[in-house]
Amino acid sequence: MAKEGIKAREVKRAKLVAKYADKRAALKAEGDLVALDKLPKNSSPVRLHNRCKLTGRPRGYMRQFGISRVTFREMALAGKIPGVKKASW
Repeated sequence: MAKEGIKAREVKRAKLVAKYADKRAALKAEGDLVALDKLPKNSSPVRLHNRCKLTGRPRGYMRQFGISRVTFREMALAGKIPGVKKASW
């Protein structure tokens, strides 16, 4: 389970990315790298990190489901994900 502070930091970064997305795109189109460099570093979408929506785990993230592989296995075993059968995993 991820710490609450780390989750909050990710939320803050996501808000900054959304806030500066238009400005960043306009500066990139103009080629103004000096002004682009003066924007907050956390406003870059590269700084975002995918995390499991349920546990906050950063590794083994499955984009299609928005959860980690561990959570996926637990939910599939409990029958919460339709159409998934346990094979040999």
